[in-house]
Amino acid sequence: MSTLLSISSYSQSPVRATIRGSIHTATDKPLEFATLMLVKASDSTLVKGTIGDAEGHYVFENITPGTYRVSAQVVGFQKNTSRPFTLTPDQQQLTVPTLVLLQATKTLGEVTVTGQKPFIEQLPDKTVVNVENSIVSAGGTALDVLEKSPGVVVDNQNDRISFKGREGVLIMIDGKPTYLSAQEVVNLLRNTPSNSVQTIELITNPSSKYDAAGNAGIINIRLKRGSRNLTGGTAGSATFGAGYGRYPKASAGVTVNHKSGNWNLFGNYNYDYRKRYGSVDALRRFGSGDSMTTVNNLGTRTSTERVHTFKVGADYTLSRKTTLGFMANGLINESQAEIDNKNLIYDATSQLQQTVTMINTSTRPMQRLSANANLKHTFDTLGRELTVDVDYAQVHVNGQDNMQTRYLNGQQEEIQPTLLQRNQTPSDILIRAAKLDYVQPFTNGIKLETGGKVSYVTSDNDVRFGTLTEGGYVPDPQRTNHFLYKETIGAGYLNGSRNWTKWSLQAGLRMEYTRSIGNSVTLQKVVDRSYLNAFPSLFVTFKASPNHQWTSSYSRRIDRPSYQDLNPFIYVMDPYTYAQGNPFLRPQYTNALQLGYTYKNETSVSLGYNHTTDVITGVNEQEGQVLKTTTVNLAALDNVVLSLSSPLKLAPWWTVRQTADIFLNAYNAEYLGQRLDYRRVSANFTMNHRFTLTKGFTAELSGWYNTASIYGQARFSGLGQVNVGLQKTMLNKAAILRLNISDILDITRSRGTIQYAMTNLTFTNRWETRVARLTFTYNFGNRNLKAARQRQSSVEDEQNRVR
Repeated sequence: MSTLLSISSYSQSPVRATIRGSIHTATDKPLEFATLMLVKASDSTLVKGTIGDAEGHYVFENITPGTYRVSAQVVGFQKNTSRPFTLTPDQQQLTVPTLVLLQATKTLGEVTVTGQKPFIEQLPDKTVVNVENSIVSAGGTALDVLEKSPGVVVDNQNDRISFKGREGVLIMIDGKPTYLSAQEVVNLLRNTPSNSVQTIELITNPSSKYDAAGNAGIINIRLKRGSRNLTGGTAGSATFGAGYGRYPKASAGVTVNHKSGNWNLFGNYNYDYRKRYGSVDALRRFGSGDSMTTVNNLGTRTSTERVHTFKVGADYTLSRKTTLGFMANGLINESQAEIDNKNLIYDATSQLQQTVTMINTSTRPMQRLSANANLKHTFDTLGRELTVDVDYAQVHVNGQDNMQTRYLNGQQEEIQPTLLQRNQTPSDILIRAAKLDYVQPFTNGIKLETGGKVSYVTSDNDVRFGTLTEGGYVPDPQRTNHFLYKETIGAGYLNGSRNWTKWSLQAGLRMEYTRSIGNSVTLQKVVDRSYLNAFPSLFVTFKASPNHQWTSSYSRRIDRPSYQDLNPFIYVMDPYTYAQGNPFLRPQYTNALQLGYTYKNETSVSLGYNHTTDVITGVNEQEGQVLKTTTVNLAALDNVVLSLSSPLKLAPWWTVRQTADIFLNAYNAEYLGQRLDYRRVSANFTMNHRFTLTKGFTAELSGWYNTASIYGQARFSGLGQVNVGLQKTMLNKAAILRLNISDILDITRSRGTIQYAMTNLTFTNRWETRVARLTFTYNFGNRNLKAARQRQSSVEDEQNRVR
C-alpha cells in the first residue's frame, strides 16, 4: 500500500512555490531594480528572470521543486550568485539569504564595454535595434537607422516603409501610434535625430494586446528618457556632432536624469541642422508611332531643416505597489526647400519641342507635441497589475508652395508668360486616447490579461491653390479643397496564457469598432463609415531543450486608410504630374501565419505566410500627357517570407550579426481593365561587424542590400549601402568620440519602371547618402547608473508597459 501511495503522489503535478529575496550593498542599503536570474544549480540553465523593485526585493513565482541558485547584477556593482538551495515538494515559499553586491568603481568602464548589447539583438518575440550602441548611426536620423534595420525597406522617393516585403507597418513612438499618414511618418522620422532614439523594436506578429493596425507588424521607436535606476543624485550626457556630405550638418543634445527620494525626473533636448540634396530623373513615353511623345523630367531638391526635439517627464513612487508618471515630448521643425523640375518634351524623332520648368520654393514648418499620464499599480506578489494611460497629442503643419513655371520652345525661347502660383496647405491633427490594462496571474501557470482603449482623432486640411494675376491671387476651384476627417476607435481585448514544462500557449481576441467621417467641405461630399471587426491571435511555443525552441503563431490585422489618402484634394508636383486622394478607399485585412525556430535565444529561423485583401496600393494613371498618382484597393496580395538571423563570434575581438529576409510577393488583382498578377522573389540582407580593438578603440562595418522587388505596378531594381565607423573612449571612459561614414561607396540609387496600361515610366532617384559625421558624447554626474536600455532585458515579458 505504501508503494501505491508513493506512486500516486508522484503522478500528481508538483506544487509550484514562490522564491523571495533581497539585494543590498555592502553598507546594507537596498539596491534598486537589479536584474535577477534563477538558474539550475547543476548546469546553470536559466529557469526564470525578473527585475527587483525600488527597495531591493525580488520574487520568482510558480517555481517547481529543485535545486537552484540566484544571480544578481547591477551596472556599477560586481555580479554575485547565491549558494545552491533546494526547494522541496512540500514547500510553498522559500526566502533566499540577502545577496550583497560590491561596488566595482575601478572597473566600471570595462563592465560597460563588455556588457554592451549588439546593434541588432534578436529576442524571442521581437528584434531590437540598439541605436545607442551603433557607431555608424551616430549623428544621423531615425530614418537612417531604420533603413539599416533587418527586414525594413525605406522608399525615399515615394515616402514608403515596408517590413519583410509588406506595406502597412504600424509606426509607434514610445508605444503610441502616430496616427499620421505614411508620408508624414517618413517625414517625422527624417527629422528625428538618431541621438534622441534609444532603441527600435521590430515586432512581426503582435498579440491581441496591441492595436490591430499594421498588417505588416509594428515598428516601435523608443526615444531616450534617462534611467529609473539612478541610486541618487544627477546624471546625464551631452552630445555634439558635425557632418558633411554635399552640404554641412550639425547637431547637439543633452540628456539629464535626477533621482531624489520617491521622485525620478528626466529630460532631454536635441538640436539638428541638416542641408540635403536629392534628385529624380524620370522618362515617360505616351502615344505610339509618329504621335509618340517623350517627357524627360529632371528634378532636383535642396532642403534645409532645423529641428528641435525634447522630452520631459517624472515618475513618482507612491508606494512599493503604485507609481505615477507623466511625460511630454515634442518636435519642432523649420523646413524649407527649393525644388527645380525641368520637363524636356521630345517628339517621335527625338527632337526637343518644348521645355517646361517649374521652380517651387517650399516651406513645411511642423510642430508635434504629445503628453502622457500613466499609473501602474501592483496588487499583490502574484503579479496582479493594473496600468492606465491617458494621451494627448497635436500636430500642426503649415505648408506653402510658391511655384514659378516657364514655357520655352525648342530653341529655348519663351513662348508664353511665366505662370506664378501659390499652394497653401495648413494641416492640424488632434489625438486623444485612453487605455487600461489589467493582468491576473494564477498559481497554476495560467495568466489572463484584459483591457480596453478608446481613441479619437480629428484632422483639418485646408488646401488653398491660387494663380497670381494683376488683381492678386485668384483661387483655383479645381485644386482648392477643405477636408475634415474624424475617426473614433473603441477596442477591448482578452488574452489567456498557460505555461507547462515545455509547452506554452497564448490565445487572444481583440474587438475594434471604427467610425470615420470624411467631409470634403469644398466638394460637399461626405463619406461616413462604421465597422466592427474581430482580431483573434494564437501563439504556441515548444521548448524542446534549453537551447532549442519552436514557436507558431496566427493573427488577423487591419490597416485603415490614412486621412491623407482619403482626402480628394489635388497636389501639383509639376505641370505634367499631380497626386490626388481617394475618398472611397476601404481598409485592408491580413491573416498572418508564422512558424519559427530559435537556437540558444540567438539564432532564429522563421517561415511566414500572409494573405491581404483590399490591398491599399499607390498607383499611376496616364491621362494624356499628365501622370496622375493616387491610391486604390487591389484585390489581394500573398506574401511568403523566410527570415534568418544569426550572430557569429569569429574571434574574441570580432563579432558579426547577419540577417536575411527572403520573400515572395504575388499580386492577384485587376486594375484599369487589365490583370495585375505581378509576382517576384525578393530579399533583404543586413550585416553588422563589430571589432573591439586596443586602447579603447572600437570599429563597426555594416551594410544592407535589397534585391529587385515589386510594389503594385512598379518594379524596382536592387540597391544597397556600406557604412563604416570608428569609436574611441576617452577621459577615463566618461567620453566617447565617434567617426562614421555612411554609404562609403556612394552606390545607393533607387531605380525602377512602370509599364502598365497607358503608363510607360522609368526613373532613377538619388539622394545625399554618403555623409561623414563626427560625434562627441560626454557622460557626467553619478556614474553608478544602470542605463535604461539595459533595464529592458530579454527575460521581460513583451507585454510590459512601454513608457
